[in-house]
Amino acid sequence: QTQLVESGGGLVQPGGSLRLSCTVSGFTLRYYKVGWFRQAPGKEREGVSCISSGGGTTEYIDDVKGRFTVSRDNAKDTAYLEMSSLKPEDTAVYYCAAQFIRCPGIEAMRGTVWGKGTLVTVSS
Repeated sequence: QTQLVESGGGLVQPGGSLRLSCTVSGFTLRYYKVGWFRQAPGKEREGVSCISSGGGTTEYIDDVKGRFTVSRDNAKDTAYLEMSSLKPEDTAVYYCAAQFIRCPGIEAMRGTVWGKGTLVTVSS
């Protein structure tokens, strides 16, 4: 079964940090671009960051530049989103996606495989 699984979400205070992980089953992640997306309560899902298959190209939305870092370990078939200086407005369900990701562009095209998401709550 083709599946992505996010982990690492949770409750964190403003200014804190979290690292999200994205693991895969049913296919080999290392051959594909990976995107990170989020959906805040009452808002549409938005692209946050993406990384090329080899890791040489990354992109971020302006809102997270300098605070979030996307990376991958192809030997472990895992992608990461390191988040620091978190703000309450970063509160959302975070999703990883792969296979048909436009990067640069942080866009998920038809056929993209999605995880079920992990909740990040930034609150004091």
